[in-house]
Amino acid sequence: MTTTLERGQLDVERCYRAVSSRDPRFDGWFVTAVHTTGIYCRPSCPARTPLERNVSFHSTAAAAQAAGFRACRRCRPDAVPGSPEWDARADVVARAMRLIADGEVERAGVGGLAARLGYSERQLHRLLTGELGVGPLALARAQRAQTARLLIETTRLPMADVAFAAGFASIRQFNDTVRAVFGTTPSALRPATPRSDGGPPGWLTLRLAARAPFAADEVLLFLGAHATPGLEEWDGTTFSRVLDLPHGPAVVRLSPSPDGGPAVLARLRLSELRDLGVAVARCRRLLDLDADPAAVDAVLGADPALAPLVSGAPGRRVPAAPDADELAVRAVLGQQVSVAGARTLTARVVATAGRPLAEPVGTLTHAFPCPAALADADLSAVGLTGARRRTVHTLAAALAEGTVALDPGADREAAHRQLLALPGIGPWTAALVGLRGLADPDVWLPGDLALRRSLTALGSSDTDAATRWRPWRSYAVLHLWALAVPALFTRGTTDERSPS
Repeated sequence: MTTTLERGQLDVERCYRAVSSRDPRFDGWFVTAVHTTGIYCRPSCPARTPLERNVSFHSTAAAAQAAGFRACRRCRPDAVPGSPEWDARADVVARAMRLIADGEVERAGVGGLAARLGYSERQLHRLLTGELGVGPLALARAQRAQTARLLIETTRLPMADVAFAAGFASIRQFNDTVRAVFGTTPSALRPATPRSDGGPPGWLTLRLAARAPFAADEVLLFLGAHATPGLEEWDGTTFSRVLDLPHGPAVVRLSPSPDGGPAVLARLRLSELRDLGVAVARCRRLLDLDADPAAVDAVLGADPALAPLVSGAPGRRVPAAPDADELAVRAVLGQQVSVAGARTLTARVVATAGRPLAEPVGTLTHAFPCPAALADADLSAVGLTGARRRTVHTLAAALAEGTVALDPGADREAAHRQLLALPGIGPWTAALVGLRGLADPDVWLPGDLALRRSLTALGSSDTDAATRWRPWRSYAVLHLWALAVPALFTRGTTDERSPS
C-alpha cells in the first residue's frame, strides 16, 4: 500500500487499513476521529483500534477540531510530521497551507493571506473549505494551539506569556482553545518538570519528527559542508545557524535525535517567543522533514539505474533553505565556483550587508541581509566580478520590490519565469532556487556538471532524467550528487567539487 491519497478526499477503506495496521507512514496525512470517545488520533496511535463504524477521517487536525473532537493525549497527533502533500502540490490550496504554516495569518490576517495568493478572502475560504472542511482561521487556530502546547511543555513561562507568544489575542481565547483542542486546561498540560532535554538556559529544546527512514546525520552534514562563517556553524555533529524571523533574528542548533529515532533535536534561541511557530516551520523545511520517503523511494527505486543508489540511502532528503530569498542570492554567488569559494563569498556578503546579532552566539554574528539592504549595499570589496555584482543587486532589488516572489506561497512556475527574466540568471540557477529555495520536489538541474558525471557513469542522459523520475526529480538529483560528490554526504571523503 502506498502512502499517496487522492487529492481533496480520503479513501475510507485505505485510511482504516492504515489505522488497523498502525502504519506510521500515514502520520500527518490524516487524523482519525473516534466518535465514541470524542478524540482524534494519528493513524499509528497505540490505543485499541476502534470499529470502522465509529470513526471518520479528516485531512487536517483543524477539520477534526471544527467537528468537535479533541486531540488524543496518548499519541499526540499534533506532534507528527506535516502532510507531504502541501510540499508536493503547486495549487492555491497547497500554497495557502505553506503560508499558514509560515505564520502569514498571524502577521497579516486572512486578508493578507488572500492578497498574497491573488484571491479574495471569500474565494480563498471557499477553496480551503471545499477541500479541507475548514477555512484559514481554523487552520491558523490549530497551529496556535500546537505552538502553545510546545511552550507549555518545554518552558516555565507564565500562561499569559504562553498565550500571547502563541498568537492568541486574549487569555480567554487561549484557555477556550486549549480546552477545546486538548480536552483539558493549560495548567494540566504542563508536566511537573518541563521537557528541556538538557538544553542551556534561555533555549527552547524541541524534537522535530520525520517519517522513517531518515538519516539526520547525512542531512546535517550536507548543510554543514555549505556552512557560511558568521551565519552558520558546523562542528561535525550539530549544525547551527541564524534565522531571520519576522520579529528578529534567532539561532537554532540542529542535531540528530539522541534516541536514534527519525527526528532532529532543535535548540532555539528566539528574540521573540511569538516566532516559535515560524521557526519550527522553517526548520522543518530546511531539513525536508515532511517528505514521504516511501512514495519517493517507490518511484526512484523502480528505475534500474537508480535502484542501487536508493537502496544504499533509503529516505534521502533534499536539504532546502529557511528563506528562499537567501537561497537565491547564494545560488548566484555560487555560480561556477567551488563549495569553499561560495562559502567565502557568501561570508563576505553577510559581513558587509547582514544584520549583526545583538550578542554573538559562538561564531554566529549576523543574519543574512534582507533584499532591501542588499540592494543598497556596497559590494565592491567582496571579490565579485562586475557582472556578478550587478546580478546580485538586480536580484535583491527585484525581491525587495516584489517583482520576483519567492515566499512559501509563491507560484513556483511563475517564480521560475521571473528569475529567468533577470540578467545573469540562467536555467541552472533558477532551477536550484526551485529545488532548494522553494522546496519543489520535482526539479531537474539542466547542465549540472556533477549530474552529468553521474548520469554518464549510470549510462543515462539528461533527456532520460527529464521524464523518468517525475514527480520526484529533486530527490534523484540528490542521489546523483551523492554519487558524484560523496564529500557532501559521507564523512571521511575529501572530494569537495560541487556546483551548488
